[in-house]
Amino acid sequence: MNRPVMSEGPADRLFVQPKVGQSIKESLDKAERRNKFKSVLLVLPLLAFIAVFFLMPIGDMLMRSVQNGTLADYMPNSAVELKHWERQTLPEEKTFAVLGNDILALLKSQNLDRVGTDLNRVQSGMKLLLNKTARGLEKQSQAGITEFKPLMISIDKRWGETATWSQLKVMAPSISAVHYLAALDRQYDDNGDIVQQPESRQIYVDNLLKTLAVSVAITFICFLLGYPLAYFLASLPDRFSNLLMILVLLPFWTSLLVRTSAWIVILQSNGVFNDVLRSLGIINQPLDLMYNLYGTIIAMTHILLPFMVLPLYSVMRGVDQTYIRAAHSMGASSMRTFFKIYFPLSLPGVSAGGILVFILAVGYYITPALVGGRTGQMISNFIAYHMQTSLNWGLASAIASLLLVVVLLMYWVYDRFVGITNMKLG
Repeated sequence: MNRPVMSEGPADRLFVQPKVGQSIKESLDKAERRNKFKSVLLVLPLLAFIAVFFLMPIGDMLMRSVQNGTLADYMPNSAVELKHWERQTLPEEKTFAVLGNDILALLKSQNLDRVGTDLNRVQSGMKLLLNKTARGLEKQSQAGITEFKPLMISIDKRWGETATWSQLKVMAPSISAVHYLAALDRQYDDNGDIVQQPESRQIYVDNLLKTLAVSVAITFICFLLGYPLAYFLASLPDRFSNLLMILVLLPFWTSLLVRTSAWIVILQSNGVFNDVLRSLGIINQPLDLMYNLYGTIIAMTHILLPFMVLPLYSVMRGVDQTYIRAAHSMGASSMRTFFKIYFPLSLPGVSAGGILVFILAVGYYITPALVGGRTGQMISNFIAYHMQTSLNWGLASAIASLLLVVVLLMYWVYDRFVGITNMKLG
């Protein structure tokens, strides 16, 4: 009697046929390892992309923030001598001679300006001091220099002050925290202790706090404006909500530079907004809304608002209306239903939109640079200044590292106490 031929279906492929001498468990383990290997191959391009374009730049930034190898690289003998100096009195003649010979060597190798520029970023006036000393030593070197200490003090009296040598000693190690101290408005004093910088140079901590405060304010304003809009879009039929969603996405089709420039036209003293208010008799003098913090907040809120609306809309569209109808059927008012049922169910969208807007606002650069003026600058503008203008990459890396740590810490606190895993239906 012929047995019917059964076609192989999807369920049959789930069974692994073990080879001769191989148990089913061994065959399943081998198949599982093969599947894991295929999964790794699939995500390998993404891992490589993250490693090359994310992890490596962050690692380089962290290394630059602690690197201070100018003296160690170009004046290694002086760096070694300064490490043994105890700060109480002026260095001995040997230390003066080592430093003087290193300065002459830098002058011959044409690296004096480079070293002076690097040292000048940490201690102002150091480049001028090195150049002046190099010229004086070069004149005396032809006749032969017997004692460097009195000669260098006669060239510039700052060599007779322990403060000058103390600052050089601070810059002697190749790895130090001078950039982080500067980013925190701190510095080393003449005794090697950490002290606060003069009030006129205390700019980074205040600006970092202002950046965080402005980012929180923009996130809150985007929530106040975006939540009703997302709720309205989610409550409409698909044919209307999809049409109106185009208006929300429309800013993404326009260049960020164009949108920011448009706000300059609108908010300036003779701009559209002030002209309308004056024509209506509401104001007599134009409002100061440009090149300050107000302009930065207004322009950034407009630019970042879609990033709040889209997560809210996607979550609100998925809210099960059965809960709403059940609450109404049990006698709950619309207001009570909203705050007890609908709003808690939409909190994942609030969480996602808030995190997205806050992270983007913290690192924004173009908009504050164009409309912020002096008082509307964010911490990213100072990072860009040191990267592009002053070329103090160490300080820029230190500020960026501190910003990264603060943002990660705030995110951890948020996830610990307000995160999605802690959200419960009220």
